Amino acid sequence: MGPLTARLLMQRGRPKSDRLGKIRSLDLSGLKLLSEHLDPKLLSRLKQLQELDLSNNQLETLPANLGLSHLRILRCANNQLGDVTALCQFPQLEELSLEGNPFLTVSDNLKVSFLLPKLRKVNGKDASSTCTQVENLNRELTHRVTAHWEKFMAALGPGEEAEKAQADFVRSAVRDVRYGPESLREFTQWRVRMISEELVASGGTQVHEADFPKRPLETTVTYKPRARLVALKRPDEVPPNLPSTKRACTSPSPSAQMEGGPAGPAGSQPALQLEPLHFLQCHSRNNSPQDLKTQLWACAFEPAWEEGHSGATSQTVATCGGEAVCVIDCQTGIVLHKYKAPGEEFFSVAWTALMVVTQAGHKKRWSVLAAAGLRGLVRLLHVRAGFCCGVIRAHKKAIATLCFSPTHETHLFTASYDKRIILWNIGVPNHDYEFQASQLLTLDSASIPLRLCPVASCPDAYLLAGCEGGCCCWDVRLDQPQKRRACEVEFVFATGSEASGRRVDGLAFVNEDIVASKGSGVGTICLWSWSQTWLGRGTRSPLAVVVLARLQWSSTELAYFSLSTCPDKGIVLCGDEEGSVWIYDVRHILKQPPPQLAAPQAPVQILKWPQPLALGQPVTKTMVNTVVANAALTYLTALTDSNIVAIWRRC
Repeated sequence: MGPLTARLLMQRGRPKSDRLGKIRSLDLSGLKLLSEHLDPKLLSRLKQLQELDLSNNQLETLPANLGLSHLRILRCANNQLGDVTALCQFPQLEELSLEGNPFLTVSDNLKVSFLLPKLRKVNGKDASSTCTQVENLNRELTHRVTAHWEKFMAALGPGEEAEKAQADFVRSAVRDVRYGPESLREFTQWRVRMISEELVASGGTQVHEADFPKRPLETTVTYKPRARLVALKRPDEVPPNLPSTKRACTSPSPSAQMEGGPAGPAGSQPALQLEPLHFLQCHSRNNSPQDLKTQLWACAFEPAWEEGHSGATSQTVATCGGEAVCVIDCQTGIVLHKYKAPGEEFFSVAWTALMVVTQAGHKKRWSVLAAAGLRGLVRLLHVRAGFCCGVIRAHKKAIATLCFSPTHETHLFTASYDKRIILWNIGVPNHDYEFQASQLLTLDSASIPLRLCPVASCPDAYLLAGCEGGCCCWDVRLDQPQKRRACEVEFVFATGSEASGRRVDGLAFVNEDIVASKGSGVGTICLWSWSQTWLGRGTRSPLAVVVLARLQWSSTELAYFSLSTCPDKGIVLCGDEEGSVWIYDVRHILKQPPPQLAAPQAPVQILKWPQPLALGQPVTKTMVNTVVANAALTYLTALTDSNIVAIWRRC
């Protein structure tokens, strides 16, 4: 498609007219338009235009001077827009569609709400909640920039040049004033710069908060937990037609009790100081705050992908349960994105990052979230843009768990109730943002695989799995000819056959050698050495693991409480049937394993569920079946059997 012409505009405009100034609605969708094809001189003649459809083109930007001051409805879906600031030229805009622009982020959604005060609908949905979020962010950022100004001016020397000092203030504010999640960093920096420049222009005397239209406030519903002590449901016991929906709400942060166990060994760190921050109902059936039955199954923190920030950590966590997947910012408790698949029951989520090349040749990094469950489908979610960009029909039965390879960003393992583990190459999406997945390996298991764990020291060679029948290992090297493989080694945790065949429902590496596993013995978590165990392999199977230590845990007979680790911190975490989180410091074992097996080590801390009086509700107990922390151990997220996502913050 070449540049637009007046004849084309009159052909596609409504009402039909031989004068551009009388056209009120214009459809320019599906013409393969590029940004340079939008001629401001021509379009500015559409003096009465109120509705414009630019969907299904190849626009990367919108010209800043289109002159369409009366525009009320704009559709820009399925383009390649990377910036929304040009939308400020449409002050009367009420409805906007930006779906299918994969390079727009949640920060761009907030910018849209800020720039367009009359906006009522975005992508067909009510815009009031986003507007409220922007108001809150703007209020807090204004307060923080003002405080930064006062501090900056107090430290200013009397002889410093005013103009240079003002420029220095704007730079320092953009650098130092922070609030909200990293995923909103682009928006907060943008607003901080605007607020700072306004402060400088007024001489520090006033800052005007943005004028937002009055919108009806959403009803805030506080969850009402109740005592529930029942066995966790297994995925194969969930009826396939179980409906479930979602709702996000935050209650005031009640006081948590932190109960230390028996004194930890010498060299262990003191108990973590954790404060309860948010309690959310993100997965409620029919958006009901009375839904305390929707089972939450898994959560995972988004790794920090930013270049030059290898030590950075994310505060964004994905949770799954019922028919919903939620992406939550732990600092603010804001549910950044929610994805719903009616009729699905999500059991597992996993993150990866892909480098995507646009049609214009620009490279963009995507955070992709894989989610799977009852239907045997893997859904690949483009989190920042908020849509599903691929579905893999992976298994005929439910998928219990999945994980990405730590060394190949496109390699995904899926483990199913069909007793198979499949390695997929999801590939990189094409120009239409579609995935073409291919199957690389099929691994047969004697029992249902529950947890997957690539071996930390050689993730391209071996995969560990905790299964209903024990712990098994497969050779996953792709240079081997067989594409379908049986279990290579089965591990046992005690001599004799009694411990053989016991369920292993918790599995994670604490460092490159030591594995934490749970389920082989009641009331304990086992720490064992991969390298020492593998040395004794030979031709023997099953193979007895070399146990380094045991950790004391709950004596419950209930299963499917998943454990997790913070390898950089030497921490092991696990929930229990009483609603507690058991925290272990195992750094001393990582540095120097004990010469002989001692009595099980007690946790350094047991994080207790908030007490009834703290919530003002008759809460006694709730199960914590999954607990994870981010890499820096600044946030901890726990999922309960009563549809509550609990977030703690390290003080």
